[in-house]
Amino acid sequence: MAYKINQDECIGCGACAAACPVDAISEDGDTYKIDPDVCIECGACAATCPNEIIELA
Repeated sequence: MAYKINQDECIGCGACAAACPVDAISEDGDTYKIDPDVCIECGACAATCPNEIIELA
């Protein structure tokens, strides 16, 4: 089960992408998205998100 970003609340800061050790997070317009096929479920993105909007899908 991969992590997922709440797109409605993402502010597009990019902190999650910078924290991801496997580059599973990419910019998607004004927000970011997580590729579930690449995500290793380490939780680094969730721990880094200033809005705490990333959780296991």
